Amino acid sequence: MSHEPARASAIADLMRAGRETSRLSTVFRYAVADGLGLTVSDLECLDFLADAGSATAGQVAERTNLTTGAVTSMLRRLQQAGYVTAERDPADRRRVIVTLRPERIAELERPYERFAERAERLIEGYRVEEVMLLVRHYERMQAMYLAELDRLRGEDTAQRSA
Repeated sequence: MSHEPARASAIADLMRAGRETSRLSTVFRYAVADGLGLTVSDLECLDFLADAGSATAGQVAERTNLTTGAVTSMLRRLQQAGYVTAERDPADRRRVIVTLRPERIAELERPYERFAERAERLIEGYRVEEVMLLVRHYERMQAMYLAELDRLRGEDTAQRSA
């Protein structure tokens, strides 16, 4: 019982630190996007494609939480700027497969280089067990975000139907 106030305080500190990290991450993403002449949605799309390799326009819409119309405009803009290619899926001509152009990856990574170096130095100070704890934490947070996005999307659909 004597540990309950300390635990509650530690949890409050963790939640506060998480919110601040999220806020600063968002501000950082806006600054990077602005420096590249992109929107944050553009940057999120390109980041997703860097991880996924290729994706359908529908998958991009889902991962960026944009409407299909907004994704269509964004992909057209990114294609005209030379960041992505968009080709019809040979298996289903209604679908478009979007791919990040490999020659543009270095340009997109450049604004993150110093941050990545600093993050690497920070992580070097952690034991393997600590790193694995952080990995599990991030994986669980990702699952929570995805569940909440599904819930919010469901509420939006229900409100539009009413």
